[in-house]
Amino acid sequence: MLFSSIPFLFYFLPCMLLLYALSPKKLKNFTLLVCSLVFYAWGEPRLVVLMLITVFIGYILGLLTERYPRFKKLFVILAVTFCLGFLAYYKYVDFFITNFNAVTGLSLPLLRVTLPIGISFYTFQLLSYNVDVYRGSVPAQRSFVDLAAYISMFPQLIAGPIVRYSDVAAQLRERSYSADKFAHGVRRFVIGLSKKILIANALGELCDIFRASGDKSVLFYWMYAIAFSLHIYFDFSGYSDMAIGLGKLLGFDFVENFNYPYISKSITEFWRRWHISLGSWFRDYVYFPMGGSRVPRPRMFLNIFVVWMLTGFWHGADWNFILWGLYFAVLLVIEKVFLMRFLKKSRVIGRIYVLFAVLISWIIFNATSMGEAFRYIGGLFGAGGIPLVSAEAIYYLQSFGLIAALAAIGATPIPKLLAGKVKFLQYIEPVFLLGLLAVITGYLVDGSFNPFLYFRF
Repeated sequence: MLFSSIPFLFYFLPCMLLLYALSPKKLKNFTLLVCSLVFYAWGEPRLVVLMLITVFIGYILGLLTERYPRFKKLFVILAVTFCLGFLAYYKYVDFFITNFNAVTGLSLPLLRVTLPIGISFYTFQLLSYNVDVYRGSVPAQRSFVDLAAYISMFPQLIAGPIVRYSDVAAQLRERSYSADKFAHGVRRFVIGLSKKILIANALGELCDIFRASGDKSVLFYWMYAIAFSLHIYFDFSGYSDMAIGLGKLLGFDFVENFNYPYISKSITEFWRRWHISLGSWFRDYVYFPMGGSRVPRPRMFLNIFVVWMLTGFWHGADWNFILWGLYFAVLLVIEKVFLMRFLKKSRVIGRIYVLFAVLISWIIFNATSMGEAFRYIGGLFGAGGIPLVSAEAIYYLQSFGLIAALAAIGATPIPKLLAGKVKFLQYIEPVFLLGLLAVITGYLVDGSFNPFLYFRF
């Protein structure tokens, strides 16, 4: 079930919130679990059992880790092996078989395993829970219902943010509810939904038009690159806004996942602002355990390359994702070696560099093959003798130029700063949000929506 759908907005969510509000305090986590399982089963009923089995194994291993400290290393190794093995089988097995066949010349059949939606997110949450129990930073959860409610919580189940158990452990036991928190949740959800329906979908349509076009030009390649850069930001940050807003409706405070990444002055800063929950997860559970930056420089650079190769591979089972991760590793190493001191001297140069570097990265990220990635990057500079401008590019620039310009402004703090200075907006905010919801409903009734990009990860 999609957040940006009529069944969710007007059937599931109202019924769920009513049932949740009527549930006694001791049964709220159980209600949340049942509703989350219904939400997940709406699209993948067979895979609900698989998720519950996964959670149960992590639950048992967490209890054993705490109960038998002499063997806790064994239990955490089993937990990590299970989580990564589970993820590897369902997400990467055909990738490994394909490349094994390419190297050996064999023709082993692909397994064509169905990829469970949200598997990359909920396995990482379960993995971090078991590691934190091993480290002693959180106690093992005694209630299977509470742990399962945390893992399967529908606001963040499908595409994050990656909510760590340590961040919500206290909230699972006791959480606060208030009219202000509920209003904040509604505001955040509607704004996120608007990002998705009104901006991301329009820019996604332009990207689809470009891919299908037979009249490509340098201008059209740049339009595609800019459109996709804004599309993925508004699509994913919109989902995160909705997840955080829904969390507040249920009494939870989730971590922020985006902080205007396109205003960054270095790639280092960009990755402190983009998909924050994923970056901090790899930092705390991979980079720091490998030694982080507290090791000789060659080892530190190796740590960076390993972390970013894994970050890329986490996003998808294809070589373009690995290249995408390694591309950022190279940039981060270059910044650490010498570039950062130059970037600090000029904010303008730093921001131009980041925007260009990130734009190239999204071309690699969204490519269907390595050949396409290099062809699209070459197209930005006229490779292959393509014209600078085409009639089709001009037409679609006129059609989508305004929404792209508004999206570019919306990707900065400017709208928020302006809204904060206009005092009367707080009085008309309910009417504004209702108006947005009405417009969005019109788009949804018309069938004008796309799945979220990060559902495939």
